[in-house]
Amino acid sequence: MKLYCALVHHPVYNKNREVIATSITTSSIHDISRTAKTYGLKSFFFVTPIPRQQSLIRTIIEHWKSGYGATYNPTRGIALDTIRVCSSLAECITGIETEEGAKPYIVVTCARPNKKEITRFVRLKEEIISSTTPWLILFGTGWGLTKEILQMADRALEPIRGPGDYNHLSVRAAVAITLDRLLGEDLNICFKC
Repeated sequence: MKLYCALVHHPVYNKNREVIATSITTSSIHDISRTAKTYGLKSFFFVTPIPRQQSLIRTIIEHWKSGYGATYNPTRGIALDTIRVCSSLAECITGIETEEGAKPYIVVTCARPNKKEITRFVRLKEEIISSTTPWLILFGTGWGLTKEILQMADRALEPIRGPGDYNHLSVRAAVAITLDRLLGEDLNICFKC
């Protein structure tokens, strides 16, 4: 399986629909790396053009792979093996293309439906598992991916919805739910009272 994901920190919108770069959060690095490793992703990219943010990610990875953290919690460093840092989405796509010898199919996630045809989780799961082509799933930060990114994508994944009207998951939760729906075991358990 050739599945990659990326957390896009730029270009994304703020609440006023202005294009911005959002800040990296250390909890995202830790939590997403463990989720990515658990579900067998080839890599999970953090996309930010800000050098100090890139440096923060690399410092955290180094701490857990070769610093005190490597002896304190060796499994954390193993999970962080999945993390890669890119300055732009174009750099991310080029990196995958170089590694795989083919451009990835790009899938966007969005909490709000957009005009692009929506692909259901079950359909995308079947395609990813049976495909020899690489796939890249994009997650946005801030108030979502820009329209340019949404338009360049090959697919838009259906939004994650709960039973109510409120729909504002943390990106860490959205990544975990998405990967579980696409790659998790189908348990089909029947519970009897």
